[in-house]
Amino acid sequence: MAIVLFDVHYRENFFPFTATKAIAAMRFGILTIQERWEMLLNDSAFIQTENYLQNFYPKFSDKEQIWIDASIIPTPQLLQQIQTLQPNEGIADELGLIAGKALIVNGILDFKNYNNYFKKVHVSNNIERLKNPQQIFQQNYSFIKDDFAIVTKNKISQTIDTSNQVICPENIFIEAGAHVQHTILNASTGPIYIGKNALIMEGSIIRGPFAMCENAVVKMGAKIYGATTLGKNVVAGGEIKNAIISDNSNKAHDGYLGDSIVGEWCNIGAGTSNSNIKNTAGPVNLWNKASRCFEDVGMKCGVMMGDYTRVAINSSINTGSFFGVCCNVFGEGLLPKMIQSFSWGKEKYTFEKAIQHIDNWKKLKGSFLTEEEKIILKFIFDKSLKN
Repeated sequence: MAIVLFDVHYRENFFPFTATKAIAAMRFGILTIQERWEMLLNDSAFIQTENYLQNFYPKFSDKEQIWIDASIIPTPQLLQQIQTLQPNEGIADELGLIAGKALIVNGILDFKNYNNYFKKVHVSNNIERLKNPQQIFQQNYSFIKDDFAIVTKNKISQTIDTSNQVICPENIFIEAGAHVQHTILNASTGPIYIGKNALIMEGSIIRGPFAMCENAVVKMGAKIYGATTLGKNVVAGGEIKNAIISDNSNKAHDGYLGDSIVGEWCNIGAGTSNSNIKNTAGPVNLWNKASRCFEDVGMKCGVMMGDYTRVAINSSINTGSFFGVCCNVFGEGLLPKMIQSFSWGKEKYTFEKAIQHIDNWKKLKGSFLTEEEKIILKFIFDKSLKN
């Protein structure tokens, strides 16, 4: 049996993040969507996404598959329904296929015509889906709480070092190899998860819910509020609140980041801060790539920053900002609210220079840019020339 997480037709709503990855590869809470389903169903999960991204993900064999909409938020009731599906049975609601069990030989599900694959489709109501990126930081409290229960089940935390000041230690879990000393850890407002080989330097103040993944680092004197997620190999410092910083990115210095999502391989320069609420306390408008217009996203929203984007020191990021993929962001005063992919200030990156700069940043963390990644980036670059 293979689990296959498929992208939905509104995947562009999640841009800039799904420009470079499938929905199932997004990380929030503690886990990626793919990791979450694997742990819940105790099996390997595969990904079906857009053609230009598909070669980045492993192929799955031609055997019976459980197809699951990657945007679905799992619940115990839905898990039970999925696990009891019979061959050629599906679950759907008014928005389309939720999950289904079938053998699709070519490995490509036409989810718009899902009735062609299933003899019986059960109707299920009250299914929660992610429909836009702001939901991720708005609901990250719940995602961290739920993932904490999944990840720590039947496991024993490292002993908390006595040099730390701790509130509600029963809500704190420290993985093997992590180092946490002379830190204030307040888990009274939500769980705190510290991943394998992570490091929290002395003088930091952390308030749950909070998750930092494997090899992440929190710099000295950082102030981090819930609900915040630091991905693998992230370096974080300054003041952070209700934000997701994705794998291999840096916000290492003073400055404020709040109600925001930062993609992978990004860097935020020293002294840079974002606004997350308007001076009028009115609704914040955020650019939506799919609808090609600004949309009301609520009272608070900082920045949605695509993969490989870097922001210069002492920059002022406007409320409700949308930065595309691979941008070199700098400028006086408040920065523009919408910056297209492959922008160099107000100019356009050349593709060769953009690739070289991404590779330079990857080398700083012992990695390199693969040929598959270059193909994806060239596709995005070519599309950006037409916008």
